[in-house]
Amino acid sequence: QAQLVESGGGLVQPGGSLRLSCAASRISFSFYNVRWYRQAPGTQREFVALIKPAGNTTYDDAVKGRFTISRDNAKSTAYLQMNSLKPEDTAVYSCNAVFGPHDVWGQGTQVTVSS
Repeated sequence: QAQLVESGGGLVQPGGSLRLSCAASRISFSFYNVRWYRQAPGTQREFVALIKPAGNTTYDDAVKGRFTISRDNAKSTAYLQMNSLKPEDTAVYSCNAVFGPHDVWGQGTQVTVSS
C-alpha cells in the first residue's frame, strides 16, 4: 500500500530552522504533485507549499520567502526547508502526494516554535 512518512519535526526557537522530509514508498513518486499542509490546534488544515513533478513550486503567502519546498525523485522524498520560524508556524505538518485519482497522505510531524 502507498505510504508517506514525514520526519524532521521538533521544538525550535523563534528565528530557527527545521527541515522536514516526506519519504514515499510503493508509488511512482516522480509523477506526483506533492504538497505540504499544516494544522494548528483548533484551526483548519491549511496549504503551505506545492511542488510539481518538473519542480515548479507554489507557496502560501504566509511562508513565502522563508520556506522552500524541494524533491529528490531518485530518493522518492520531498523536503520542506523552514527558516526564520515564528511561533505562528507551530502546527502538525503533513505531506500529500496526488497523481490523478491517487491521493496519499502522511501521518504528520509536529513543529513547535517557542522560546
